[in-house]
Amino acid sequence: MIPPPGYCSPSGNRVCKLTKSLYGLKQASRQWFQKLTSCLITYGFSQSKFDSSLFIKFSSNNILILCVCVDDIILAGNNIQEIEAIKAHLDAAFTIKDLGQLKYFLGIEIARNKQGITLCQRKYALDLLTESGYLGCKPCSTPMDPKSDLSTTSGDPLPDPSVYRRLVGRLLYLTITRPDLSYSIQTLSQFMSNPTSTHLTAAHRVLRYIKSTPGKGLFYSANSPLQLIGFCDADWARCKETRRSISGFAIFLGDSLISWKAKKQPTISRSSTETEYRVVASISCEVQWFVYLLHDMKIQHPQPATIYTDNTSAIPITQNPVLHSRTKHIDVRYHFIRDHVEKKDITLEYISTDKQLANIFTKPLCESRFEELKNELGLIELS
Repeated sequence: MIPPPGYCSPSGNRVCKLTKSLYGLKQASRQWFQKLTSCLITYGFSQSKFDSSLFIKFSSNNILILCVCVDDIILAGNNIQEIEAIKAHLDAAFTIKDLGQLKYFLGIEIARNKQGITLCQRKYALDLLTESGYLGCKPCSTPMDPKSDLSTTSGDPLPDPSVYRRLVGRLLYLTITRPDLSYSIQTLSQFMSNPTSTHLTAAHRVLRYIKSTPGKGLFYSANSPLQLIGFCDADWARCKETRRSISGFAIFLGDSLISWKAKKQPTISRSSTETEYRVVASISCEVQWFVYLLHDMKIQHPQPATIYTDNTSAIPITQNPVLHSRTKHIDVRYHFIRDHVEKKDITLEYISTDKQLANIFTKPLCESRFEELKNELGLIELS
């Protein structure tokens, strides 16, 4: 065990006595969550059908929203008396520790003002640089070289692969508030089984980029319109070894980025149109999930969600119910997008490639283009 920061033992030797374990048994987490759920439902909360960790309570004009992550809880509401009452109820049932106004949660720093809320992981990023020995390194402007072409055969095998795996694992957690790292980290994650010196060098470049922007985070405006907007893109046959494509999407609630993904597609696509059609189906699932969550919180979203793609061939496929040679081999699960387009839950619109924000999730970019898209995503430096 590592003692907590700032703790100094007078004798230099200390042992820990385990009083109670929350994680000792396999079923402990499930039993804990069941007990917490029962306690909240008894108090008047309803559990969301679309996210089991989300609990909502309505009473007259008041709303309470409670989000659970294991034994850490975020509580939000528009009535301070209601918030104090639920905290007293939970304290009586479990003996909780009230940390006051939300400022730090699971490694995420939260700063708020009248304009909105900013989320960042500055402390986590600086700790990562310190432990990796890159706190004093020379920074770079992009997380990945635009000319890089990583493969399983490039470089020499590492004598200790755990160093690479541990680093990439910690970088993955940083993508919670850093969408600009998503593409580079998903690329590095593909070589976890047999990392080489080339892969480790690429991971170190990501650290050098983090050094240049350790306080970057997402800004959520308090005056943003409640309109779901999505951008999706795909790079056809990007992987030189498997010939699979890379999908990427970004979803905004008004001006605020709320979801993003960069991922290699599970199957090989025969054309760029098929690749784009698959990513359109993927982002549609995510958009529909957000519509359901808004409905749970009694927030209406009457207008259709808008999804932008830069592929003119993928849009007609979503509007044409007739299967033909270009689509009959595509798995039926991707065709559900046609139902949403027909019901006008979702509208697909064309956007030129130079305005496609999802490009940052599908390929390494030059410095100027990378900076342009990074700013469009709403990333700001926390001062």
